[in-house]
Amino acid sequence: MGKLFGTDGIRGTANSYPIIPEVAVQVGQAVGWLFKSIGDRPRVVIGQDTRLSGDMIAHALASGVCAAGVDAELVGVLPTPGIAFITRTSGASAGIVVSASHNPYPDNGIKIFGSDGFKLPDEKETEIEDLVLDGKTSGLKPANHTIGRTGYNPRAAVQYGDFLKSCVSFDAGVCFKLILDCAHGATSEIAPRIFSELGFSVEAINVQPNGININHRCGSQHPDELVERVSAERAELGLAFDGDGDRMIAVDDRGEVISGDRVLAVIAQHLKMQARLTNNIVVSTVMSNVGLSRCLKNLGIQHRTTGVGDRYVTEGMRACGAALGGEDSGHIIFAEHHTTGDGILSGLMLIDAIRHHSKPLSKLKEVMTAFPQTLINVTVKSKPKLEHLAQVQRAIKEVESRLGDNGRVLVRYSGTEPLCRVMVEGPNREAVEALARSISQAIGEAIG
Repeated sequence: MGKLFGTDGIRGTANSYPIIPEVAVQVGQAVGWLFKSIGDRPRVVIGQDTRLSGDMIAHALASGVCAAGVDAELVGVLPTPGIAFITRTSGASAGIVVSASHNPYPDNGIKIFGSDGFKLPDEKETEIEDLVLDGKTSGLKPANHTIGRTGYNPRAAVQYGDFLKSCVSFDAGVCFKLILDCAHGATSEIAPRIFSELGFSVEAINVQPNGININHRCGSQHPDELVERVSAERAELGLAFDGDGDRMIAVDDRGEVISGDRVLAVIAQHLKMQARLTNNIVVSTVMSNVGLSRCLKNLGIQHRTTGVGDRYVTEGMRACGAALGGEDSGHIIFAEHHTTGDGILSGLMLIDAIRHHSKPLSKLKEVMTAFPQTLINVTVKSKPKLEHLAQVQRAIKEVESRLGDNGRVLVRYSGTEPLCRVMVEGPNREAVEALARSISQAIGEAIG
């Protein structure tokens, strides 16, 4: 793990290192310098979510980009996948997103896309990190004293919205009631507009961002309000996005939360039936429920797994030519259309499956039976290698022994927060919760 970059860019508390203007200027300068050879007039697209610190970091990044002799194009508030789309379709040299995704508003982050719209590989992030941490950005000065200019693209949201609508084709005139939870984030304006323009009866909640309410008791991490509204309004479907719009969690017509794994299963079956599941492969992470693997096997679909993080899912998909991949957290990637996880696109593709099969999601979800799963986040003071913690290893081995072939254990550190995540799956809810607590207690005693 790098000193700046985690599993999804650079992240931390805003106005505290490394999420400070000084570092953002240096990151912008490094990105501008490393990608300035791309295009006749090098340009870096910069967008953000709705959190309070976004302007501060976005403008600092733009200053750094300009200092490297490259133009900065600000697109304002736009979902992360929208910035990836604008970057790859407009001929930009790179794209930068200012967002901490599903984290609370005091946090912020910096995510970078290459000119192709894909998140940067580890080696390119290391180049940027080395330039910043070694203090080399001050020497990245363009020849002939060329300095970039900053501009604004007012049509970015419209262009991204038109792209999303082009990915699906729905029959007009069919009533479909939809509830959206936009988490007071980057989808607050664009998501209700897109679904309304496609002819759905849309009710949107949590669409009044004020800079500090992003992800607060709402969105994909907290879908309780959405569950209540779907049930009360008797809606066909509820969709909850996270703050930057790259995740989507669904709520079915009976008010049950449908996680990313089950959405993957439903869409995998749909794409296979339409002969659109390239190479007959679905890619997910090691965190995916055992039930997903069993479902895909029953459908005759190959299942590949990667490390945690949508970037690694995307890399795995590219390696095997898969059309579909994702995470249980709600990141879903459709290689046929996009280069990264996209919450709005995931919602559209899920509706496409519902409409095509003329069945509600409460029926389609039966394709997969999920094993009971418990995830406990343990706050830690440090992150030593887990294999060096004898007490923790004993607890893990004891749980694995008790589960046998009827479950699994996964313990890992968060790449963006001071947490150790303990996941236990098994055939019984009460048992997995107790077993997860036993491992969590050992971790707490060792490094909590």
